[in-house]
Amino acid sequence: MGSPVVHFEVMGSDLKGLTSFYGDLFGWQIQTMDEIGYGSVDTQGGSGINGGLGVSQDGAQYVTFYIEVDDTDAALARIEKAGGKTVTPTVVMPGIVTFAHFADPAGNRVGLVKSEPDYEGGPSAGDGPEVGWVEVLGPDADALASFYSEQFGWTTKRSETPQFVYHEFDTGAGKGSPGGIGGSPDGNASCNVYAGVDDVTKTLERAEGLGGTIIMPETQVAPDTVIGQFADPQANRFGVYKRMPR
Repeated sequence: MGSPVVHFEVMGSDLKGLTSFYGDLFGWQIQTMDEIGYGSVDTQGGSGINGGLGVSQDGAQYVTFYIEVDDTDAALARIEKAGGKTVTPTVVMPGIVTFAHFADPAGNRVGLVKSEPDYEGGPSAGDGPEVGWVEVLGPDADALASFYSEQFGWTTKRSETPQFVYHEFDTGAGKGSPGGIGGSPDGNASCNVYAGVDDVTKTLERAEGLGGTIIMPETQVAPDTVIGQFADPQANRFGVYKRMPR
């Protein structure tokens, strides 16, 4: 069994702005903790993963996801030997969470969170858009897929087009979110999180109406899948997708 993807985050400089934008756009239930500048997100999607919105230590924006491991320090040590770097050493918040951040060999910032055997959390049942896909992109998709497979026990399925190489990954954990590891068109690193919606174009237009910017219009990426991306008012890139019956 591989290590599951169990959490996502959207970080910036203004918690109120993030909660207002994503709450209005997706209808997610967000419980804010102003004393630590963080909002806990229940997508109410019934499946996928929950997440958080928060104020980063330096006010910089970024989007990431978290991989569950038994020991964050041991995972960081393995990652560094494999060409990654520690971004945030292990942080212990007693009774709440133990986490860390690393940069993969392409430069993507990704989180680690210590597994809690008794934790049974997850999105509650409802009609909110689930977060059901995450991805990392970089200049060498095959090398990046090998890194994540070796570090976290993921299995991957490779596909190739004239434009890019893409690996769909399965953690094999039976929980959390699946995702992809691909080559980026510009060669830059990119960590992306996607919410499933009923209408990609309408969601993008609504994001634009709330102060966001459309950066990828509705695009078909597979026979049964269309995606799009927007930048929120704090310049975070976020994706939406729809899978259609085949």
